[in-house]
Amino acid sequence: MSGRTDKKISDSEFIALTALLISLVAMSIDSMLPGLGQLGRDFQVEDSNDTQLVVSSIFVGLAVAQMFFGPLSDSLGRKPVIYIGLGIFSCGSLVCLLAPSFELLLVGRALQGVGAAGPRIVSTAMVRDQYVGSAMARIMSIVMAVFIVVPALAPAIGQAVLHLASWRAIFALLLVQGLACLLWFSMRQQESLPRARRVPLSMRRIGHAIVETFRTRVALAFTIAAGLVFGAFLGYLNSSRQIFQDIYGVGDLFPLYFGGLALALGLASVFNARMVLAVGMFRLSFRAVWTLAVLSSGFSLLATWLGGIPPLWLFMVFLVLAFFCIGMLFGNFNAMAMEPLGHIAGTAAAVIASVSTLISLPLGLFIGRSLAGNVLPLVYGLTILSGLALPLMYWVKDGVTAGVREQ
Repeated sequence: MSGRTDKKISDSEFIALTALLISLVAMSIDSMLPGLGQLGRDFQVEDSNDTQLVVSSIFVGLAVAQMFFGPLSDSLGRKPVIYIGLGIFSCGSLVCLLAPSFELLLVGRALQGVGAAGPRIVSTAMVRDQYVGSAMARIMSIVMAVFIVVPALAPAIGQAVLHLASWRAIFALLLVQGLACLLWFSMRQQESLPRARRVPLSMRRIGHAIVETFRTRVALAFTIAAGLVFGAFLGYLNSSRQIFQDIYGVGDLFPLYFGGLALALGLASVFNARMVLAVGMFRLSFRAVWTLAVLSSGFSLLATWLGGIPPLWLFMVFLVLAFFCIGMLFGNFNAMAMEPLGHIAGTAAAVIASVSTLISLPLGLFIGRSLAGNVLPLVYGLTILSGLALPLMYWVKDGVTAGVREQ
């Protein structure tokens, strides 16, 4: 059987609504990047590296909350949980908009992360609830296209807002997006999980999923590997504004450089989708990690020799190649971590996402806060963390399950 199980809302409207829901995370992070410098000056933040906390704090909320939103939606239904998430996100946006201090703004960002976790996790479950077979594959492919486009456009949107108003207007825009999602969702989207299919919320089930994830070697290895790789990428997110605007002086062209690198990640996802069936997830990921480690090691030596500030064109070439490798790893690592946990798929997915994010947070913070007028912390971070992912892959190479190992 293939197709949609319910026709109360048209396919095109459902796709548009889902795209708006899942774009909350990317918009919340990337649209704010151009305004970090102005924000830091307004709050008189002494160390410019401290403004990176505006990025990291949203991941704190996201990491903690996404572990619970999935199981909660299995118990209460999809709509109530998305209502909760959008409500918290809107409250967080309002706190950020009106924040009288930098510390209170960080609280608002964490609330945004908690709230955004709901739509991010549960909207995917809604797709599974309502579509099967080739129809589901089509919807998910369009959803992936959103992941490609939004990070590329969000900084440009933030930059455009800054030309008209202050950084607070970006939070006003995010508040409007959250409320628009809430209104549209409440009026048009039906509940996709019937009461008969709901399961009681069980903290014991979540606890068992955490224990089983850590006791299953394949799941543990790829969860840690995902955390390491995303830690390097989070280090880039934290420091990208300072690297491009402060070190390289690109000014208002920052969104162009950031968007180009975001497209490299997106193209890697498309390439991976085409190649994974022919090559296999493990082999493709293994090659990507090896390439990333060797590329980063070589460039770290070159960047060191050049005094920590290689020419911008050379740095961009390196990042495009590195991010292309990273783009192939995000989905594959998650899928391979999930492979032996199919019997607890929903809860395990939430646990893996949360644990890998919690691993990446301190790593990304350390890389970003080590920035001191050159790009070496980021380059060294990519080198070390990709190098640490390699032994994890060797650890499970012979014990990867039949569904993960290429045939």
